[in-house]
Amino acid sequence: MNIHEYQAKELLRSYGIPVPRGQVAFTADEAEAAARHLGGELWVVKAQIHAGGRGKAGGVKLARSVAEVRSLASELLGKTLVTKQTGPAGKVVQRVYIEEGCDIARELYLGAVVDRESSSVSFMLSTEGGTEIEEVAEQHPEKIARIVIHPGVGIQAYQLRDAGVQLGLDAKLVRGVTGFAQKLYSAFLALDCSMAEINPLVVNRAGQLIALDAKMGFDSNALYRQHGVMALRDLSEEEPSEIKASEYGLSYIKLDGNIGCLVNGAGLAMATMDILKHFGGQPANFLDVGGSATTERVTEAFRILLGDHVQAIFVNIFGGIMKCDTIANGLVEAARTLSLDVPLIVRLEGTNVDLGKKILAESGLAITSVDSMAEGAQKAVAAASDAGSR
Repeated sequence: MNIHEYQAKELLRSYGIPVPRGQVAFTADEAEAAARHLGGELWVVKAQIHAGGRGKAGGVKLARSVAEVRSLASELLGKTLVTKQTGPAGKVVQRVYIEEGCDIARELYLGAVVDRESSSVSFMLSTEGGTEIEEVAEQHPEKIARIVIHPGVGIQAYQLRDAGVQLGLDAKLVRGVTGFAQKLYSAFLALDCSMAEINPLVVNRAGQLIALDAKMGFDSNALYRQHGVMALRDLSEEEPSEIKASEYGLSYIKLDGNIGCLVNGAGLAMATMDILKHFGGQPANFLDVGGSATTERVTEAFRILLGDHVQAIFVNIFGGIMKCDTIANGLVEAARTLSLDVPLIVRLEGTNVDLGKKILAESGLAITSVDSMAEGAQKAVAAASDAGSR
């Protein structure tokens, strides 16, 4: 789960991390009032969407008068912002963050992620603040210091000193970054983050370190114990189909293809998408119905897939805990309930597979039953191609 910049900054502030003062605004009037409340002679008007790259897309503007704050807010609110992370459809700006200006002397980058490879939290520190870290990694990898944190001991001062030496930072700055990183690590663990990025981490003219921007993501599997984080969820930033799927316990991610996938098991779901791509198809989604799918869940899964305007559906089930006859009954009932009118290709394997295939064959529905994953993928690709050429 992701949150907005202003929400991330409130969380960071609660862990003692310095952030600029600011107020969120949903209208131009609120933006003007926020600027007057903050005072000063310089403000930053920031579009709030769940995506990075806002600055390059025109979503971050400087204002030198209250009137300009109002004008820029009016310009951004309701605008569709397209960045590298939004895709071509972009995201509509529904709120802006009005923040006090900052007298910047230097910009750094500090980020933390859950690193699956090392089974730990890893920090990245770079002298190239304000730049996308992917670009820095590609063009100037020597300007990134990576710190792997042992989960038993936490982040250590010597690790930051080593990173500072690697990057050529002076001792005073390293001490400041060390304290900042330790606070960020505490927040990361306590809030069950999957990612936290401070870009840029700025040094102002007074020598203070400030989180000028903040981006945070959270482990969805831990949200049951993070009620405060859950309260920050903005459903308007999420795909309606993904929200609906979560209500039924379905693991679903919308993609751009035209072949709907209904699979049990995350690994098999990924393999299904891979084999569709291998045969020239485009999967429309990742969808894992889990090991205990009911008729209701299967019906809702089909409803979500049909809402994506797919041209074929490939059901790929390996029955272990989930018996093939149970899933077959669910498929038949769901197809009848929804009057399914797109090609349906089903591959069943595992417990009670013969009974499951018998149920499909005797259903009277136009279901194509296959014996292998490769055969199913090929038939799904062909069916979608035929539908697309009509």
